[in-house]
Amino acid sequence: MKKVLALILALAMSLAVCSAFAEDTVTLRIAHIGPTTGAAALYGLATQHGAEVAAAEINAEGGKYRVELICEDDEHNVEKAINAYNAALDANAQMILGNTTSKPCEAAGAQGYMDRVFFLTPSASSTAVTEDKDNVYQICFSDPNQGAASAEYIASHNLGTRIAIIYNNADVYSTGIRDTFVEKAQEKGLTIVTESTFTDETTDFTVQVGEAKDAGAEIVFLPIYYTPASMILKTASDKGFSPIFFGVDGMDGILDVEGFDTSLAEGVMLLTPFVASSEDENVVKFVNSYKEAYNEIPIQFAADAYDGIYILVKAAEKAGITSEMAYDEVCDLMIAAIQEIEVDGLTGHMTWDSTGAVTKTPMAATIVDGKYVFED
Repeated sequence: MKKVLALILALAMSLAVCSAFAEDTVTLRIAHIGPTTGAAALYGLATQHGAEVAAAEINAEGGKYRVELICEDDEHNVEKAINAYNAALDANAQMILGNTTSKPCEAAGAQGYMDRVFFLTPSASSTAVTEDKDNVYQICFSDPNQGAASAEYIASHNLGTRIAIIYNNADVYSTGIRDTFVEKAQEKGLTIVTESTFTDETTDFTVQVGEAKDAGAEIVFLPIYYTPASMILKTASDKGFSPIFFGVDGMDGILDVEGFDTSLAEGVMLLTPFVASSEDENVVKFVNSYKEAYNEIPIQFAADAYDGIYILVKAAEKAGITSEMAYDEVCDLMIAAIQEIEVDGLTGHMTWDSTGAVTKTPMAATIVDGKYVFED
Protein backbone atom coordinates (compact mmCIF):
# COMPACT_ATOMS: atom_id res chain seq x y z
CA MET A 1 0.00 0.00 0.00
CA LYS A 2 2.85 2.41 0.82
CA LYS A 3 4.32 1.96 -2.65
CA VAL A 4 0.92 2.55 -4.28
CA LEU A 5 0.42 5.75 -2.29
CA ALA A 6 3.94 6.86 -3.11
CA LEU A 7 3.33 6.37 -6.82
CA ILE A 8 0.06 8.28 -6.61
CA LEU A 9 1.89 11.08 -4.82
CA ALA A 10 4.61 11.22 -7.48
CA LEU A 11 2.06 11.29 -10.29
CA ALA A 12 0.00 13.91 -8.51
CA MET A 13 3.09 16.10 -8.14
CA SER A 14 3.62 15.81 -11.87
CA LEU A 15 0.01 16.40 -12.92
CA ALA A 16 -0.54 19.30 -10.57
CA VAL A 17 1.77 21.53 -12.56
CA CYS A 18 0.53 20.71 -16.06
CA SER A 19 -1.39 23.96 -16.28
CA ALA A 20 1.84 25.90 -15.74
CA PHE A 21 3.39 24.70 -19.00
CA ALA A 22 3.56 26.95 -22.02
CA GLU A 23 1.85 25.89 -25.22
CA ASP A 24 5.21 25.07 -26.82
CA THR A 25 6.26 22.72 -24.00
CA VAL A 26 7.83 19.50 -25.25
CA THR A 27 6.61 16.28 -23.65
CA LEU A 28 9.24 13.54 -23.51
CA ARG A 29 7.71 10.09 -23.20
CA ILE A 30 10.29 8.06 -21.28
CA ALA A 31 9.73 4.42 -20.37
CA HIS A 32 11.31 3.02 -17.23
CA ILE A 33 11.77 -0.75 -17.47
CA GLY A 34 12.97 -2.74 -14.47
CA PRO A 35 12.00 -5.47 -12.00
CA THR A 36 9.38 -3.96 -9.71
CA THR A 37 8.26 -7.42 -8.57
CA GLY A 38 10.24 -10.58 -7.93
CA ALA A 39 13.64 -11.28 -6.42
CA ALA A 40 15.34 -8.15 -7.84
CA ALA A 41 12.47 -5.78 -7.01
CA LEU A 42 14.57 -3.76 -4.56
CA TYR A 43 16.67 -2.60 -7.51
CA GLY A 44 13.81 -2.02 -9.94
CA LEU A 45 11.70 -0.12 -7.43
CA ALA A 46 14.73 2.03 -6.58
CA THR A 47 15.33 3.00 -10.21
CA GLN A 48 11.62 3.62 -10.82
CA HIS A 49 11.30 5.76 -7.71
CA GLY A 50 14.45 7.71 -8.52
CA ALA A 51 13.08 8.40 -11.99
CA GLU A 52 9.74 9.50 -10.54
CA VAL A 53 11.39 12.00 -8.21
CA ALA A 54 13.37 13.51 -11.10
CA ALA A 55 10.31 13.65 -13.38
CA ALA A 56 8.26 15.36 -10.67
CA GLU A 57 11.00 17.97 -10.15
CA ILE A 58 11.34 18.71 -13.85
CA ASN A 59 7.59 18.97 -14.33
CA ALA A 60 7.23 21.23 -11.29
CA GLU A 61 9.74 23.65 -12.79
CA GLY A 62 7.39 24.27 -15.72
CA GLY A 63 10.26 24.65 -18.20
CA LYS A 64 10.62 23.76 -21.86
CA TYR A 65 10.39 20.03 -21.21
CA ARG A 66 8.02 17.92 -19.19
CA VAL A 67 8.41 14.18 -18.64
CA GLU A 68 5.70 11.59 -19.12
CA LEU A 69 6.99 8.48 -17.36
CA ILE A 70 5.81 5.07 -18.59
CA CYS A 71 6.66 2.27 -16.14
CA GLU A 72 6.92 -1.40 -17.10
CA ASP A 73 7.91 -4.42 -14.95
CA ASP A 74 10.36 -6.95 -16.45
CA GLU A 75 10.64 -9.11 -13.28
CA HIS A 76 14.41 -9.50 -13.97
CA ASN A 77 13.43 -11.98 -16.69
CA VAL A 78 14.66 -11.91 -20.28
CA GLU A 79 11.38 -13.00 -21.88
CA LYS A 80 9.34 -10.60 -19.78
CA ALA A 81 11.83 -7.84 -20.56
CA ILE A 82 10.88 -8.13 -24.23
CA ASN A 83 7.18 -8.03 -23.28
CA ALA A 84 7.80 -4.91 -21.17
CA TYR A 85 9.76 -3.33 -24.02
CA ASN A 86 6.91 -3.96 -26.47
CA ALA A 87 4.39 -2.57 -23.97
CA ALA A 88 6.49 0.58 -23.63
CA LEU A 89 6.50 1.11 -27.40
CA ASP A 90 2.75 0.44 -27.52
CA ALA A 91 2.42 3.26 -24.97
CA ASN A 92 4.29 5.53 -27.43
CA ALA A 93 7.56 5.75 -25.51
CA GLN A 94 10.20 7.76 -27.35
CA MET A 95 13.18 6.43 -25.37
CA ILE A 96 13.89 4.01 -22.54
CA LEU A 97 15.46 4.42 -19.13
CA GLY A 98 16.38 0.80 -18.56
CA ASN A 99 16.61 -1.99 -18.14
CA THR A 100 17.70 -2.03 -14.51
CA THR A 101 19.57 -5.36 -14.62
CA SER A 102 22.05 -6.69 -17.18
CA LYS A 103 20.54 -9.76 -18.85
CA PRO A 104 17.10 -8.16 -19.43
CA CYS A 105 18.82 -5.01 -20.70
CA GLU A 106 21.02 -7.00 -23.03
CA ALA A 107 17.95 -8.66 -24.57
CA ALA A 108 15.73 -5.58 -24.76
CA GLY A 109 18.58 -3.41 -25.97
CA ALA A 110 19.31 -5.85 -28.81
CA GLN A 111 15.69 -5.64 -29.90
CA GLY A 112 15.90 -1.88 -29.56
CA TYR A 113 18.98 -1.88 -31.79
CA MET A 114 16.96 -3.47 -34.58
CA ASP A 115 13.95 -1.21 -34.00
CA ARG A 116 16.12 1.91 -33.44
CA VAL A 117 15.12 2.76 -29.87
CA PHE A 118 17.47 4.73 -27.61
CA PHE A 119 18.32 3.12 -24.24
CA LEU A 120 20.00 4.69 -21.23
CA THR A 121 20.40 2.11 -18.48
CA PRO A 122 20.84 3.32 -14.92
CA SER A 123 22.40 0.16 -13.57
CA ALA A 124 22.92 -2.66 -16.10
CA SER A 125 26.70 -2.95 -15.93
CA SER A 126 27.66 -5.90 -18.15
CA THR A 127 29.74 -5.04 -21.22
CA ALA A 128 27.31 -7.21 -23.20
CA VAL A 129 24.67 -4.54 -22.60
CA THR A 130 26.42 -2.11 -24.95
CA GLU A 131 28.51 -4.50 -27.06
CA ASP A 132 27.73 -4.32 -30.81
CA LYS A 133 24.85 -1.89 -30.11
CA ASP A 134 25.12 1.84 -30.79
CA ASN A 135 21.77 2.59 -29.12
CA VAL A 136 22.52 1.61 -25.50
CA TYR A 137 24.34 3.85 -23.00
CA GLN A 138 25.22 3.31 -19.33
CA ILE A 139 25.10 5.52 -16.23
CA CYS A 140 26.76 2.98 -13.92
CA PHE A 141 30.31 1.71 -14.21
CA SER A 142 30.80 -1.30 -16.45
CA ASP A 143 31.77 -4.58 -14.78
CA PRO A 144 35.41 -4.48 -15.99
CA ASN A 145 35.83 -0.94 -14.69
CA GLN A 146 34.55 -1.95 -11.25
CA GLY A 147 36.92 -4.91 -11.03
CA ALA A 148 39.99 -2.92 -12.05
CA ALA A 149 39.04 0.06 -9.87
CA SER A 150 38.55 -2.20 -6.84
CA ALA A 151 42.02 -3.72 -7.16
CA GLU A 152 43.51 -0.29 -7.76
CA TYR A 153 41.83 1.10 -4.64
CA ILE A 154 42.91 -1.81 -2.42
CA ALA A 155 46.50 -1.52 -3.59
CA SER A 156 46.79 2.28 -3.48
CA HIS A 157 45.29 2.44 0.03
CA ASN A 158 47.42 -0.44 1.35
CA LEU A 159 44.39 -2.32 2.67
CA GLY A 160 46.18 -5.67 2.45
CA THR A 161 47.86 -7.99 -0.02
CA ARG A 162 46.30 -11.42 0.67
CA ILE A 163 42.94 -11.52 -1.10
CA ALA A 164 40.19 -14.13 -1.12
CA ILE A 165 37.46 -13.87 -3.75
CA ILE A 166 33.95 -15.23 -3.38
CA TYR A 167 31.87 -14.81 -6.52
CA ASN A 168 28.79 -16.11 -8.32
CA ASN A 169 30.01 -18.14 -11.29
CA ALA A 170 26.46 -18.28 -12.69
CA ASP A 171 26.15 -14.48 -12.96
CA VAL A 172 27.72 -12.36 -15.72
CA TYR A 173 27.87 -9.34 -13.41
CA SER A 174 29.88 -11.21 -10.80
CA THR A 175 32.19 -13.07 -13.19
CA GLY A 176 32.86 -9.95 -15.27
CA ILE A 177 34.02 -7.98 -12.24
CA ARG A 178 36.03 -10.94 -10.90
CA ASP A 179 37.94 -11.36 -14.17
CA THR A 180 39.27 -7.81 -14.36
CA PHE A 181 39.90 -7.70 -10.61
CA VAL A 182 42.21 -10.71 -10.86
CA GLU A 183 44.06 -9.21 -13.82
CA LYS A 184 44.58 -5.84 -12.10
CA ALA A 185 45.41 -7.48 -8.73
CA GLN A 186 48.29 -9.38 -10.31
CA GLU A 187 49.52 -6.19 -11.92
CA LYS A 188 49.43 -4.42 -8.53
CA GLY A 189 51.26 -7.16 -6.63
CA LEU A 190 48.23 -8.43 -4.73
CA THR A 191 48.06 -12.16 -4.00
CA ILE A 192 44.86 -14.11 -4.61
CA VAL A 193 45.10 -16.74 -1.86
CA THR A 194 41.82 -18.51 -2.70
CA GLU A 195 38.80 -18.25 -4.96
CA SER A 196 35.42 -19.76 -4.10
CA THR A 197 32.26 -19.80 -6.16
CA PHE A 198 28.53 -20.20 -5.67
CA THR A 199 25.35 -20.06 -7.74
CA ASP A 200 22.01 -18.30 -7.45
CA GLU A 201 20.64 -21.25 -5.46
CA THR A 202 23.38 -21.22 -2.78
CA THR A 203 22.24 -20.46 0.77
CA ASP A 204 25.05 -22.02 2.82
CA PHE A 205 28.44 -20.27 2.57
CA THR A 206 30.28 -22.30 5.20
CA VAL A 207 32.72 -23.79 2.68
CA GLN A 208 33.48 -20.51 0.90
CA VAL A 209 34.06 -18.54 4.10
CA GLY A 210 36.05 -21.41 5.61
CA GLU A 211 38.40 -21.49 2.62
CA ALA A 212 39.03 -17.75 2.90
CA LYS A 213 39.74 -18.02 6.62
CA ASP A 214 42.03 -21.03 6.27
CA ALA A 215 44.00 -19.24 3.54
CA GLY A 216 44.71 -16.33 5.88
CA ALA A 217 42.93 -13.75 3.73
CA GLU A 218 43.27 -10.15 4.90
CA ILE A 219 40.60 -8.99 2.45
CA VAL A 220 37.61 -10.83 1.04
CA PHE A 221 36.56 -9.38 -2.29
CA LEU A 222 32.82 -9.81 -2.99
CA PRO A 223 31.81 -8.91 -6.58
CA ILE A 224 28.22 -9.90 -5.78
CA TYR A 225 24.78 -8.63 -4.82
CA TYR A 226 23.61 -7.76 -1.33
CA THR A 227 21.60 -10.90 -0.46
CA PRO A 228 24.42 -13.47 -0.69
CA ALA A 229 26.77 -10.87 0.80
CA SER A 230 24.56 -10.68 3.91
CA MET A 231 24.76 -14.47 4.27
CA ILE A 232 28.54 -14.42 3.90
CA LEU A 233 28.90 -11.77 6.60
CA LYS A 234 26.71 -13.79 8.95
CA THR A 235 28.75 -16.94 8.31
CA ALA A 236 32.02 -15.07 8.83
CA SER A 237 30.75 -13.73 12.15
CA ASP A 238 29.76 -17.22 13.25
CA LYS A 239 33.28 -18.44 12.41
CA GLY A 240 35.01 -15.55 14.17
CA PHE A 241 36.51 -14.42 10.86
CA SER A 242 36.91 -10.63 10.51
CA PRO A 243 38.88 -9.58 7.43
CA ILE A 244 38.11 -6.46 5.43
CA PHE A 245 35.13 -7.20 3.20
CA PHE A 246 35.32 -5.19 -0.03
CA GLY A 247 32.39 -5.14 -2.47
CA VAL A 248 30.96 -3.33 -5.46
CA ASP A 249 27.79 -1.44 -6.31
CA GLY A 250 25.58 -4.55 -6.26
CA MET A 251 26.08 -4.69 -2.50
CA ASP A 252 24.33 -1.35 -2.04
CA GLY A 253 21.12 -2.39 -0.31
CA ILE A 254 22.70 -4.76 2.21
CA LEU A 255 21.54 -2.53 5.07
CA ASP A 256 17.95 -3.07 3.93
CA VAL A 257 17.97 -6.87 3.79
CA GLU A 258 15.05 -8.13 5.86
CA GLY A 259 16.19 -9.83 9.06
CA PHE A 260 19.86 -8.94 8.57
CA ASP A 261 21.81 -7.72 11.60
CA THR A 262 23.33 -4.54 10.13
CA SER A 263 26.04 -4.50 12.80
CA LEU A 264 27.64 -7.38 10.87
CA ALA A 265 28.27 -4.95 7.99
CA GLU A 266 30.28 -2.53 10.13
CA GLY A 267 33.48 -1.69 8.28
CA VAL A 268 32.39 -3.22 4.97
CA MET A 269 33.78 -1.25 2.01
CA LEU A 270 32.29 -0.95 -1.45
CA LEU A 271 32.71 1.02 -4.64
CA THR A 272 29.74 3.30 -5.15
CA PRO A 273 29.23 6.73 -6.73
CA PHE A 274 26.52 7.75 -4.25
CA VAL A 275 25.89 7.71 -0.52
CA ALA A 276 22.66 9.02 0.95
CA SER A 277 24.43 10.44 4.01
CA SER A 278 26.39 12.95 1.92
CA GLU A 279 26.04 16.61 2.93
CA ASP A 280 26.08 17.79 -0.68
CA GLU A 281 23.04 20.04 -1.10
CA ASN A 282 21.79 18.25 -4.21
CA VAL A 283 22.04 14.88 -2.49
CA VAL A 284 20.27 16.22 0.59
CA LYS A 285 17.45 17.59 -1.58
CA PHE A 286 17.07 14.29 -3.41
CA VAL A 287 17.15 12.19 -0.25
CA ASN A 288 14.54 14.38 1.44
CA SER A 289 12.21 14.22 -1.58
CA TYR A 290 12.67 10.46 -1.85
CA LYS A 291 12.00 9.90 1.85
CA GLU A 292 8.90 12.07 1.70
CA ALA A 293 7.50 10.14 -1.26
CA TYR A 294 8.49 6.58 -0.33
CA ASN A 295 9.37 6.63 3.39
CA GLU A 296 12.78 5.06 2.79
CA ILE A 297 16.40 6.03 2.15
CA PRO A 298 17.43 5.89 -1.52
CA ILE A 299 20.22 3.55 -2.60
CA GLN A 300 22.67 4.13 -5.43
CA PHE A 301 20.32 2.64 -8.03
CA ALA A 302 17.74 5.33 -7.27
CA ALA A 303 20.36 8.04 -7.69
CA ASP A 304 21.48 6.51 -11.00
CA ALA A 305 17.92 6.65 -12.35
CA TYR A 306 17.37 10.17 -11.00
CA ASP A 307 20.46 11.26 -12.92
CA GLY A 308 19.18 9.29 -15.90
CA ILE A 309 16.05 11.38 -16.31
CA TYR A 310 18.08 14.59 -16.23
CA ILE A 311 20.59 13.13 -18.70
CA LEU A 312 17.82 12.19 -21.13
CA VAL A 313 16.24 15.65 -20.87
CA LYS A 314 19.58 17.39 -21.45
CA ALA A 315 20.39 15.16 -24.43
CA ALA A 316 16.88 15.63 -25.82
CA GLU A 317 17.29 19.40 -25.64
CA LYS A 318 20.67 19.15 -27.37
CA ALA A 319 19.13 16.92 -30.05
CA GLY A 320 16.05 19.09 -30.56
CA ILE A 321 13.60 16.30 -29.74
CA THR A 322 9.93 17.28 -30.03
CA SER A 323 6.73 15.74 -28.69
CA GLU A 324 5.69 14.50 -32.14
CA MET A 325 8.81 12.49 -32.89
CA ALA A 326 8.58 8.69 -32.89
CA TYR A 327 11.21 6.49 -31.22
CA ASP A 328 12.97 5.56 -34.47
CA GLU A 329 13.34 9.24 -35.38
CA VAL A 330 14.60 10.06 -31.89
CA CYS A 331 17.25 7.31 -31.63
CA ASP A 332 20.06 8.58 -33.86
CA LEU A 333 19.57 12.15 -32.67
CA MET A 334 19.97 11.05 -29.04
CA ILE A 335 23.05 8.95 -29.90
CA ALA A 336 24.77 12.01 -31.34
CA ALA A 337 23.63 14.32 -28.55
CA ILE A 338 24.68 12.22 -25.56
CA GLN A 339 28.25 12.13 -26.87
CA GLU A 340 28.32 15.94 -26.84
CA ILE A 341 26.96 16.67 -23.36
CA GLU A 342 28.49 16.67 -19.88
CA VAL A 343 26.36 16.12 -16.79
CA ASP A 344 27.11 16.82 -13.14
CA GLY A 345 24.75 14.45 -11.35
CA LEU A 346 24.30 12.91 -7.95
CA THR A 347 26.59 10.09 -9.06
CA GLY A 348 29.39 12.27 -10.42
CA HIS A 349 30.57 14.18 -13.47
CA MET A 350 29.68 12.14 -16.53
CA THR A 351 30.57 12.01 -20.22
CA TRP A 352 30.05 9.34 -22.90
CA ASP A 353 31.65 8.21 -26.12
CA SER A 354 30.48 5.92 -28.90
CA THR A 355 31.09 2.78 -26.80
CA GLY A 356 28.12 3.66 -24.58
CA ALA A 357 30.20 3.39 -21.40
CA VAL A 358 30.18 6.28 -18.95
CA THR A 359 33.33 8.07 -17.85
CA LYS A 360 33.38 9.08 -14.18
CA THR A 361 35.61 8.60 -11.13
CA PRO A 362 35.04 5.56 -8.87
CA MET A 363 34.67 6.27 -5.15
CA ALA A 364 34.70 3.95 -2.16
CA ALA A 365 32.44 4.07 0.88
CA THR A 366 32.66 2.35 4.26
CA ILE A 367 29.67 1.31 6.36
CA VAL A 368 29.98 3.10 9.71
CA ASP A 369 27.23 2.95 12.34
CA GLY A 370 24.72 1.73 9.78
CA LYS A 371 25.51 4.43 7.18
CA TYR A 372 27.64 4.69 4.08
CA VAL A 373 30.50 7.15 4.52
CA PHE A 374 32.75 8.17 1.63
CA GLU A 375 36.45 7.55 2.11
CA ASP A 376 39.00 10.24 1.26
